[in-house]
Amino acid sequence: MPPETVIETDEAALPEGQSLAVADAVREALARRRMSRLALADAARISISTLEKALSGRRPFTLATTIRLEEALGLSLRQAAPRREVLPREAPEAFGSYTRAAVAFLEGRYLTLRPSFGQEGTIFAYVTEIAWDAGSARLVFREAERLDAPFAQSGTVSVPNQSGHIYLVTEFQGQYRLAVLGRPTIRGELFGILTTLVSGRGAHLTPAATPIALVPERSAPEAVQYGRIAPGSPCDPAYRTILDRVREDGFAVFPGRGPA
Repeated sequence: MPPETVIETDEAALPEGQSLAVADAVREALARRRMSRLALADAARISISTLEKALSGRRPFTLATTIRLEEALGLSLRQAAPRREVLPREAPEAFGSYTRAAVAFLEGRYLTLRPSFGQEGTIFAYVTEIAWDAGSARLVFREAERLDAPFAQSGTVSVPNQSGHIYLVTEFQGQYRLAVLGRPTIRGELFGILTTLVSGRGAHLTPAATPIALVPERSAPEAVQYGRIAPGSPCDPAYRTILDRVREDGFAVFPGRGPA
């Protein structure tokens, strides 16, 4: 004889955090008693589908279902289980309100190229890693393989729908560093402009803007090198060809130095 199915309404649903905590408590009780989910569903007079969906987080527990489970298990699930903190599911509005699924294509390690600020004609090469941070529900980035490791940057990735661009934003005590990148090419490359501060005269910092290219490691040239790549270095021709695409393919405009 099939178990009686509880008719549930949205109004009877537990808050998400409490529902997740009840699920944890139920799983622990099943493990301690070596009881199957089907046996618990029968004892609580609910459908196995209802139980499975609630335990997997696909739907919340309702008060009615929770009471029946408490009666079947002989314990208070609502008191025994502290509310689990519910992590945000999308980035803050200030960074584009995106979900992880919508920006998963950006995650990974990138060979990053830009002109050197200290040596004319030299290319500065390092790594940029982009990953999802579950605690803050946003993409974050950090730089690695830099010769000047103490100056490696980290920050947030902003992906607003309206502009169609991607922004790597570093903020430190009110100072900002910003990379504005176009959407990835078919090979996953990102091209754009970096705006930052560089050492000027004496102790002064001077605003500067320069082309920047991020190439997924899977698409990077063979025998990758990091650091300052001087003209004549083995990687210089390939790196320079990649970096030149910022201007030549119109990913950024530099007035007086390219197409108007």
